[in-house]
Amino acid sequence: MNKKSLHQLLEQVKIGSMSVEQAIGTLTDLPYADLGYAMVDHHRSLRSGYPETIFSQGKTVEQVVGIARRLIKKDANIMATRADRNVYDALKTISDHVEYHAAARIVVINRRPVTPTRTKILVMCAGTADIPVAEEAAVTAEVMGNRVERLVDVGVAGIHRLLSKRETIQSASVLVVVAGMDGALPSVTAGLTDKPVIAVPTSVGYGASFGGLAALLTMLNSCANGVTVVNIDNGYGAGYAASIINRIANQSVEK
Repeated sequence: MNKKSLHQLLEQVKIGSMSVEQAIGTLTDLPYADLGYAMVDHHRSLRSGYPETIFSQGKTVEQVVGIARRLIKKDANIMATRADRNVYDALKTISDHVEYHAAARIVVINRRPVTPTRTKILVMCAGTADIPVAEEAAVTAEVMGNRVERLVDVGVAGIHRLLSKRETIQSASVLVVVAGMDGALPSVTAGLTDKPVIAVPTSVGYGASFGGLAALLTMLNSCANGVTVVNIDNGYGAGYAASIINRIANQSVEK
């Protein structure tokens, strides 16, 4: 339940269209519902503006469906990340409004139409192999109501490709920069903009990349200003953080 829904509930009680007992029944599962295998957080959207996200990896399909079934009673825009097609097919049985973003491995349930922000998040990746993580960031940000633009395959091995996009880079309020291998792209990008850069190391690379550890260390040791780093392959975390930053930037534009 978000703030708008809570205000509507209180207004219904005030005007008499809902009894106090009915309102209490609606709020019974707040702040969480104990399913035995999960404590479903129904207050997340009240605290942070976005409902709880289901991390599907490591959960059974039945557990994902059980959590989703409880969340959609209270919220819209429910995301299940790291989800495969089996999860998608199962979630279609509990809602008529389910969409699957295969590249991002995200299922969205009961997506609420919103007017995208005037300010923009730019999600860019060094190589085509980084697209799954970049898409996880981009779809996350879009579901949270942001205008998102994508740049693909602009790694530093062909730096002219990156430099030709300077106008696009400078037009964003916040950038999510995804790279594996040597992980150099966020540092170079941060040198081209005065906006925050959220760096995402990926596990893409040969043996000495150590599953993304080399890229992670490069990004943590960046000499460029304004670079913040999330964990390896954490496109969702980057998209969420970028959304918070962009929401603040959008509010300042609208004033």
